[in-house]
Amino acid sequence: MDYRKALFAGSSGEQLAGRLEMPAGPVVATAMFAHCFTCGKDSVAASRISRELAARGVAVLRFDFTGLGQSDGDFANTTFTSNVDDLVCAATHLRDTIGAPSVLIGHSLGGAAVLAAAHRVPEVRAVVTIGAPADTAHVRHLLGSSIGEIETHGVAEVVLAGRPFQISKDFLADINQQNQAACIAGLGRALLVMHSPQDELVGVENARTIYEAARHPKSFISLDGADHLLTDRSDAIYVAEVLAAWSSRYLTM
Repeated sequence: MDYRKALFAGSSGEQLAGRLEMPAGPVVATAMFAHCFTCGKDSVAASRISRELAARGVAVLRFDFTGLGQSDGDFANTTFTSNVDDLVCAATHLRDTIGAPSVLIGHSLGGAAVLAAAHRVPEVRAVVTIGAPADTAHVRHLLGSSIGEIETHGVAEVVLAGRPFQISKDFLADINQQNQAACIAGLGRALLVMHSPQDELVGVENARTIYEAARHPKSFISLDGADHLLTDRSDAIYVAEVLAAWSSRYLTM
């Protein structure tokens, strides 16, 4: 396996940084991986799953959303909508280089983002969510008591996963106005929902809601015993193996 650095303009014009995992042999298809909220492209799940897919012939682009990791921009100025727009920009970059993605994969809030972005990338034939919330407003519970300060002052610093982030009032307003149910019902692509029954951050009931809202073809895989971030290497490998097998009929160049 090999990798290439990917640099492209995001939705706000800022330069976004990505990593394109390349197979050692022929590229059978391309895919994109959207990381979890505030995580970044180098999260355990993103890196391990992308590499495992590359070992199976799938070129995978993972990138940092605006204001995160190595990408330019201010995270405080981003919203869920801008993340979706960044995904579309990433798909355009792939289309202009090695080929548009046929599969979109999203972890946690990234899963919600790929569900919302799929209809804007015509080449996408399948979507995979991993530990995704059924409703973007689910993120509010992570902000806890900071919500009042955000709504009063327009922005507040919130500690998430041990790191400080500036969360704006615009972000709150944006996640509250998304219609994920309509996005899921109108997806028009094959859907694989993967979720752990032991997920303490995004409860497994979210998987049921997503699955019931979607139309066929759709599948559900239980990630029994895994935590939300898939920190155990064996869980990430299992996800990649199942994902690759399930999506094989949708992987095209």
